[in-house]
Amino acid sequence: MQSQGISRRAMLAATGGVGAAVALGTFGRQAVAAEDGANKLPLPDKRELNVLITGDAGTGTPAQFAVAAAARKLCEQRGVDLAIGLGDNIYENGPEDVLDDEFATKFEEPNQGIDVPWLMVLGNHDTSGIIPGSGGRPSRGDHEVAYHQHSARWYMPDRYYSVAVPRRAPVAEFFALDTTPLSSYVLQTDPEYYWNGPFVQKQRAWLAESLAASRARWKFVFAHHPLRNNGTHGNAGAYEGITCGDYMSGKHVKKLYEEVVCGKAEFILSGHDHTLQILDTGADHQGTQQIVCGAAAKTKGRSDRPENKEFWAAYDTLGFMMLSISADRVVTDAYTVDPETSDCRHAYRHTRTDRIGA
Repeated sequence: MQSQGISRRAMLAATGGVGAAVALGTFGRQAVAAEDGANKLPLPDKRELNVLITGDAGTGTPAQFAVAAAARKLCEQRGVDLAIGLGDNIYENGPEDVLDDEFATKFEEPNQGIDVPWLMVLGNHDTSGIIPGSGGRPSRGDHEVAYHQHSARWYMPDRYYSVAVPRRAPVAEFFALDTTPLSSYVLQTDPEYYWNGPFVQKQRAWLAESLAASRARWKFVFAHHPLRNNGTHGNAGAYEGITCGDYMSGKHVKKLYEEVVCGKAEFILSGHDHTLQILDTGADHQGTQQIVCGAAAKTKGRSDRPENKEFWAAYDTLGFMMLSISADRVVTDAYTVDPETSDCRHAYRHTRTDRIGA
């Protein structure tokens, strides 16, 4: 794996003790010892939240740093309580171990000063082997889970998990998934991660039970791969224009979302396509709205035949989003970023007040 000219073992020096001594910005919080022993920034305990959304960021390139700088400035202005990273956190193949210095160069350093918990999920580039982005080496994802113990910001206690805010009477609950075993570009060789293997079955059962039990007013399922998408990867079930087979088409991602998530959560947040899209709820999806936010370091372009109705989208510009969540509404603000200047422009605002089952 290339480290873009940075020593692969400079991580401790770069991060000042692998996250325990990460410098906190002016709007940062004091890190505290968590139950698992890690020195973590605390989860918010409030009923109105600002949540930064980025995806497909982990390149270590000037483009990533430009978007992160724009996001940092906006967070200083508006305030931020949580951040979400939608996968492809460590390009091109994922980390080699928990001490891989790419955690520093592709996460800690770009995001310095955005000192809140970053809820992270795995993408196909985080779990790849010889072929970049294949998703065919799921064991690499274990290193990103283990990094939860080493960083104040990075929050990934498992490959799937949930966070309710505030813990009592939550206004929002976030459900993190690992969708790559269902949509890798190569056949999985570890039986644990077959499309119908133990991991996938346990994750599905957990998600169904957790969504049913959630008391949150707003529910957000976030994972790398989207259900609906007007970018070049296409919709789940027909990723890359492929509709057959158990992996590359994403047909089992589609099945998971449609059978377990639709009608149970208001939002699906995804990356994978390097675009910014705020799609409608869709009559066929029982009030579940798709947001794609994967342009934190790259752009991808639009499908030649987009199939989904969109409120707003940008296909050829870098950017990120911010959710403002309260008991009665979720406001999604989209921002585009000039990679040369790090200037960001407010591009669109979408407000949702209707909750599923309300």
